[in-house]
Amino acid sequence: MEKLLFVYNADSTLPAAVKDFFIKLIAPRRYACNLCMVTYGVLRMKREWKDFIESSPREADFLHRDEFRDRYHDDTPLPAAFWLDGETPRLLISAEEMNRLHTVSELKALVRTRVGIGEA
Repeated sequence: MEKLLFVYNADSTLPAAVKDFFIKLIAPRRYACNLCMVTYGVLRMKREWKDFIESSPREADFLHRDEFRDRYHDDTPLPAAFWLDGETPRLLISAEEMNRLHTVSELKALVRTRVGIGEA
């Protein structure tokens, strides 16, 4: 099955989540995951991003860094987005590109361009 795979530059453990929460709250410029900063508020996914993902004709999965590394044994710099159409993820949006984004609208436009999703 073909799908989008977004990978956060953050680990899935509870201690990592607590640390990330406080860094985002106190010193957001020091936070290492721009995908998280663009798509999440302090506590939950931004409505604009959630609506985009839910209405997309492409299925999307989300993994944390530790989950991605364990599953795919891939050391691609993160955050990043991949196209998954088998067992090996193909880079779709690099960390460099992801880190230049400032808004959900910019991310949506980049995803649309890369996977050929029309404006909804």
